[in-house]
Amino acid sequence: MSASRPLRSDIARAVLRIALGAVFFAHGWQKFFEYTLPGAQGAFTQMGVPGAQFAAPISAGLELVGGALLIVGLLTRVAGALLAVEMIAALLLVHVSAGMFVEKGGMELVLILAAGAAAVALVGPGRLSLDTPIFGRGSGKLAALAA
Repeated sequence: MSASRPLRSDIARAVLRIALGAVFFAHGWQKFFEYTLPGAQGAFTQMGVPGAQFAAPISAGLELVGGALLIVGLLTRVAGALLAVEMIAALLLVHVSAGMFVEKGGMELVLILAAGAAAVALVGPGRLSLDTPIFGRGSGKLAALAA
């Protein structure tokens, strides 16, 4: 194994984490401050999301806070896992019946967000994160076992 491989892996994890976190953060921000929670609740109701009055604020908060956590690499595995579960629920409840493409309400965006969040949860944040100095597990236990 070359010495640059771990660094490339840490950079790749950071790129994925930060990009994914930015998208989630933006969507949470949008639900809170552009659509507003009542607007998001109405949209969730129209889409047929069960318990829309509760699901919309939970979704908004998870995306805003979870996205921020991914960006800085704090509680990365937990944030990634929760966001993956949220996206799988959105995929199954709303988007899969519309096919693949997002312009028709399809699943392409939520599918890639679910996959990215699951990947981050599985491989961990890498050394370029706040998890590393705080918890001392930059590459994550699962990644170490897989290596």
